Amino acid sequence: MSHQPRCQKLIYERYYGYAFKIVFRYIYRYENAVDVVNDGFVKVFMRFDKFSYEESEDIEKILMGWIRKIMVNTAIDELRRRNMIPEIGGIPEEVWEVPDVGQSAEQKIYYKELIVLIKELPPSYQIAFNMYVIDGFSHQEIADKLNISIGASKSNLAKARAYLRKKLNTDIPEIDVCSY
Repeated sequence: MSHQPRCQKLIYERYYGYAFKIVFRYIYRYENAVDVVNDGFVKVFMRFDKFSYEESEDIEKILMGWIRKIMVNTAIDELRRRNMIPEIGGIPEEVWEVPDVGQSAEQKIYYKELIVLIKELPPSYQIAFNMYVIDGFSHQEIADKLNISIGASKSNLAKARAYLRKKLNTDIPEIDVCSY
């Protein structure tokens, strides 16, 4: 893949919006998120020979999961390089205009509202919530990646959920924010 620029361009164009939205949950400055996405795609193309799948009709889902993992890891590496301080600032409107294949208008609205709420969380809660709820990492994986204890990961997630529940004004026991 590293010697096939046409294929790289097709993959980049098709999955850029998807990758950008993943990275933007961790890196909030538009310009920095663009850089991290581009760094992530460099890793995708350099490691494409490591992408493996069994014969499946869901190859695109498998590829998207693989790209997601690389983008999350690249964003976390950038946060670690910056001493885990997520960037602050407003969310520019152009972020929401980045096309993402497979997202309906209703999904875009919910996604935008969720990201705005997550951005209000303290940094350690943001990262735990993103990694566990949205990106599907286990508490062990979060602990290993961030060099924290499993208990700290669980605590940060519980506090993030409580904060989001409060912001959503849902104190009804039957409704649980982002539980699986």
